[in-house]
Amino acid sequence: MHDTALTRRHLLAAMAGAGIGAALPSGIARAANPAGAATPTATRGKDSIGVALVGLGYYATHLLAPGLQLTRHCHLAGIVTGSPEKIPEWQRKHGIPDRNVYGYDDLDRIADNPDIQAVYIATPNDLHKPLTLRAANAGKHVWCEKPMAMDAAEGQAMIEACHANKVQLTIGYRLQHDPVTRRLMAMAREKPYGRILKLRAEAGFHAYDDVDPANKPWRLLPQHGGGAMYDMGVYALNAARYTSGQEPVAVTARQEVVREHLFQGVDETMHFTLEFADGLVAECATSFGREMNTLRADCERGWYELSPFQTYDGLKGRTSDGQTFASTGTSPYQQARQMDDDALAILQGTAPLVPGEEGLRDMRVVDVVYASARAGGKRIVL
Repeated sequence: MHDTALTRRHLLAAMAGAGIGAALPSGIARAANPAGAATPTATRGKDSIGVALVGLGYYATHLLAPGLQLTRHCHLAGIVTGSPEKIPEWQRKHGIPDRNVYGYDDLDRIADNPDIQAVYIATPNDLHKPLTLRAANAGKHVWCEKPMAMDAAEGQAMIEACHANKVQLTIGYRLQHDPVTRRLMAMAREKPYGRILKLRAEAGFHAYDDVDPANKPWRLLPQHGGGAMYDMGVYALNAARYTSGQEPVAVTARQEVVREHLFQGVDETMHFTLEFADGLVAECATSFGREMNTLRADCERGWYELSPFQTYDGLKGRTSDGQTFASTGTSPYQQARQMDDDALAILQGTAPLVPGEEGLRDMRVVDVVYASARAGGKRIVL
């Protein structure tokens, strides 16, 4: 999803500089933008948050930038990249002025730019903390992709930096903004089928067969936060938490690696069990080697499930008594909803829907999942 052309120089500079379904809401309308034409949205008025995208990889290019064309309360105002060759096309396509273009080595200059009020960090995972700290110190609100950080300690530092600088920190859990997911979250409170007795959450896909082992993408490199658990596993973990409405109290995990020539130091498949205080057990799995995309709750008086539950569109739900529900928006409506919600929180001075603390809760469990797997599947109490 992220910018894969980061150079070692930019990585080091970023670290050093840190000091370290439903249809779209009626307000979200597609902006008029003839094919190939620039859209000069760098300044749109006080009722719209100017956003700088940090990391111009697949996710920013094909989902976040198009999503910002659908939003009402925010707009694409700037870019931050470690790949200078991408800049001309982004400027041509989106009408971004030179003053709103940054590299990782000069990001701190953004403090003096009134066009930009928030940055959306969509870089490899190891850059989330240093770039968040720099953006917060520059007085900019931070929207950060999941997973929040490399570990819980980094996540806590991000929260503290944003709090100290009086800026908001939100995590890119797009699904929590989707009406279908929010229906499941409401069911966790209302318990229409009684108490949940068993929970299953699985998120993964088969990929990377054609990768050159000598030139791996960052998602297969441990130093950048690669591996299935960081990427897809967070979907399953977060889903188990919001579907149960509880926080896990113990974790057991084991990892599998089949393609050892590719997965060195990172997990290809992770199985993890979450235990909750009321006795509920969630069986979870994630993988870069298997297709899996199901979230199911078996309850006292029936069951309900989403399958798929974490795609960019087409979420589909059904229940044991024959009800069905599905998302009707098309990609990138989830990203547009997410960014509009986050922008409104800034404009109205209210708490964001998915604050940094939500990402931190996941990171605490991710830390224990890896610890359990390293210990051969030892049960660890949180």
